[in-house]
Amino acid sequence: MISYLDFEKPVAALEERIAQLRSVNALHDVDVASEIGRLESKSAELLASTYASLSPWQKTQVARHPQRPHFRDYVAHAFTDFMPLGGDRLYADDLAIMGGFARLNGRRVMLIGHEKGHDTKTRIAHNFGMGKPEGYRKAIRLMELASRFGLPVVTLVDTSGAFPGIEAEERGQAEAIARATEACLAIGVPMVAAIVGEGGSGGAVALASANRVLMMEHAVYSVISPEGCASILWRTSEKAPEAAQAMKVTAQDLKRINVIDRIVKEPVGGAHRDPAGAAKMLGAALGEELDAMAGKSADQLVAAREARFLAIGG
Repeated sequence: MISYLDFEKPVAALEERIAQLRSVNALHDVDVASEIGRLESKSAELLASTYASLSPWQKTQVARHPQRPHFRDYVAHAFTDFMPLGGDRLYADDLAIMGGFARLNGRRVMLIGHEKGHDTKTRIAHNFGMGKPEGYRKAIRLMELASRFGLPVVTLVDTSGAFPGIEAEERGQAEAIARATEACLAIGVPMVAAIVGEGGSGGAVALASANRVLMMEHAVYSVISPEGCASILWRTSEKAPEAAQAMKVTAQDLKRINVIDRIVKEPVGGAHRDPAGAAKMLGAALGEELDAMAGKSADQLVAAREARFLAIGG
């Protein structure tokens, strides 16, 4: 069952009617195939037109959709031979940030990303994708390991932000995020980052300071959530839609100002309607970006990465 967002209610009504007709057809052997076909065509057209004109706030809702694919889904559908590696060798293993060796279309890579979980149990286990210091230190360890063995690094970013709890601050959250960002910029191997859902604050940048930054069509990327921005500017989170519009959080806005390099198409109706299809689209784009960097020296990769970020806003 698909969970419908508020702006999808007209589509939901059509799909509910289609389901009812199919039930009638199965129970009473009534020929309603032509009517079902007509409604399916109408539903598909409405879904396509709705998703072609989403507002920034609606895209934020899609990026947060509870059924949107996360790290484990992309591992299952776009990568093979995933071998998870755990722990930061200092404190603990943070399940909000996962990583390990994997293959992308036969190419060996180091894969790192945020995992939010899909139900109450897994969301609590993965801390809703909000990394703690040990998670970012694990990411640093894996990036340095990849650099040592000459493996490209691929990161999948999907977090509302790093965990803001007092225990994270006690263990050096800000320092860990800064060190992870530094590690991204310094490693001597190709690095490609993809914003697959929410890219929130420094918790996202710490895994996204790559040679190439990709973004799924309906993902969002910002320094603060629209609700947080609205609370600061207007003293109420109800202004979140206006904040999202002003903040330029969408892939389309960020591509225009060169914050990201490439937009990856999603299946019609968002990645949550076809996680396997979305993963295949992303996997193909990641492979193309890694192919383009093949053969470049460590010095060339580091210099290109530095130039990319210094050019933002120039």
